[in-house]
Amino acid sequence: MADKNEAEVASTHSSGDDIAAPPVLKGAIDPVYEAKAQTLNNAIQEIGMGWYQWQLFIVVGFGWASDNLWPIVTSLILQPVSKEFNATKPPLLSLAQNFGLLFGAMFWGFGCDVFGRRWAFNLTIGITAVWGLIAAGSPNFAALGCFAAFWSFGVGGNLPVDSAIFLEFLPGTHQYLLTILSIFWAFAQLVATLIAWPLLGYHTCQADATSCSKSQNFGWRWFMICMGILAMIMFFLRFVVFTIFESPKYLMGRGRDADAVRVVHEVARRNGKSSSLTLSDLQVHEQGGTQQHTDAAAALSRKLQKLNLTHVRALFANPKLAISTSMIMAIWGFIGLAFPLYNAFLPYIQGQRGVDFGDGSTYITYRNSLIIAVLGVPGALIGGILVELPRFGRKGALATSTALTGVFLFASTTALNSNALLGWNCAYNLMANVMYAVLYAYTPEIFPTKDRGTGNALTATSNRVFGIMAPIVAIYANLKTAAPVYVSGALFIAAGVLTLLLPFESRGKASL
Repeated sequence: MADKNEAEVASTHSSGDDIAAPPVLKGAIDPVYEAKAQTLNNAIQEIGMGWYQWQLFIVVGFGWASDNLWPIVTSLILQPVSKEFNATKPPLLSLAQNFGLLFGAMFWGFGCDVFGRRWAFNLTIGITAVWGLIAAGSPNFAALGCFAAFWSFGVGGNLPVDSAIFLEFLPGTHQYLLTILSIFWAFAQLVATLIAWPLLGYHTCQADATSCSKSQNFGWRWFMICMGILAMIMFFLRFVVFTIFESPKYLMGRGRDADAVRVVHEVARRNGKSSSLTLSDLQVHEQGGTQQHTDAAAALSRKLQKLNLTHVRALFANPKLAISTSMIMAIWGFIGLAFPLYNAFLPYIQGQRGVDFGDGSTYITYRNSLIIAVLGVPGALIGGILVELPRFGRKGALATSTALTGVFLFASTTALNSNALLGWNCAYNLMANVMYAVLYAYTPEIFPTKDRGTGNALTATSNRVFGIMAPIVAIYANLKTAAPVYVSGALFIAAGVLTLLLPFESRGKASL
C-alpha cells in the first residue's frame, strides 16, 4: 500500500494551461531538465485527454489490480500450503513476499529512470506471471517462499512505474483519474476470492485433517495457475495488443529531444488532434550556455531529489509542521503493521477459528473470504462522501474509520460462531477501505507543495518498513491465538487517536 500512496500524492499535482515556454528554474538539480519537463507538461495539456490516454488507463489499471491481487493470493493459499508442507512458521511466506515487494519497489522505481518506463512497464507483470506459474509446482514451503519473493519483485514495481508513465501522458485536468484507478485495486480482491472459492473450497485439505497429500490439496496449485494465466493475459494485452510509447520526459532526460517531440505528436495523432510542440521549444532552454545532464547518473540524481535533506528539513521547519509530519508518518507506520498483520492471515485465522466453532470447512472459509471482499468495494465511495461533511472533514472521517477498524477487530474475538465472525470481518473490511480512501486524500494535502514528494517518500518508507515487521510479529504472537488480532486492533485504535491530534484540517482549504 505504500507505493499506492506515492501514486495518489502525484495525482494532486496539476499543470498549468499556459503553453508558453517557462523560464529556467533556478536552484533545481538540473534546471534545464525542469524547464523542458514543464514545456512537455504544457504540450500534453494542449493535446488534452483522448483515445491513447483512455487505453493507457485500462492497461495501467492492470498494474493497480496486480498490486492488490498477489498479496491476496498469498493470504488465500497460506492455510493449504502450510497444511501440505507442515510449515512450522507459516508467516514466513508473507515475510518473503514483503521483502520482494520492498526490493521490487526500489529497483523498478529508480530503474525506470535509467532503462526507461516502457520496458519496466511491460516486464513487471511479465515477471509476476512467470514466477506465479512456476510457484504452482513448488516442491516444498521454502521453494514457494522463494517464488513468492520473485513474483513480488515484479508486483512491487507496478505502482511506481505505472503511476509515473500514466502521469507523464496525462493532462493536468484529468489527474483525478489516478484516484479512480483504485477501483481496479478493489475489484482485484473480489476476482481473487471469486476464483479461490471453488478451487480452494473444494480441493483443499480440511483445517482439522491429520494428513494432507499433494493430490488431496491440489486446489491451491490450480489457483496459482489461474492467477499466473490472468497475469500473463494482462502482460499480453500490454506488450502485444497495446502500443505503449516511451515517456517523453524520459526521452528528453536522456538527451533525445527529437524522439520526445515525435512521441508527443504521435499521441496527438492517436487522439485525432495536433500539437504545436517543436524541437526548438525544448532546445530554447539550453540557450545561454546552460547544458542539460543526460546520463544515467543524472537521471538517478533527479529521482533522488525528493529525498534531498533540504526538503526533509522543510517538513520540520516549525513545531506545528514537525508535529504534523511526525504524526502522519507514525499513522502510516501503525497502519502498515496493523493491516497486513491481520489481513494477510485472514483466511488462515478464519479457518483456525472455524475449527474451534465446529464448522471450519474450506468451503465456508473461502466463501466467507468472497463475502468480505464484496464489502470492500463501497468503502472508497463512502470515504469520498465522509471527507466533505461539514464539521467532520478529513480528520473526523480518518479518525473514526481507523478507530472503528480496530474496534471491529477486537469485537471479532467475541464471536461464538462462524457467522458472527464473518459479520465482524465484513464490518472491519468496510471500515478499512473507508480508512484508506480518506488517508490517500488527506496525506498529500497536509504537505507543502514544494516538499510533497519528500513527504510522500517518508510516509511510504514508514509503511513498508512496518509492513515487513508484520509477519515477524505474527510468528512470535502465534496465529492460533487472538494475540495478532489484539495487536492489530490496538494499532488501528492508536492510529485513530493520533489522527485527532493532527494540527491541520484540509477540508475546504487549498494545499499548503
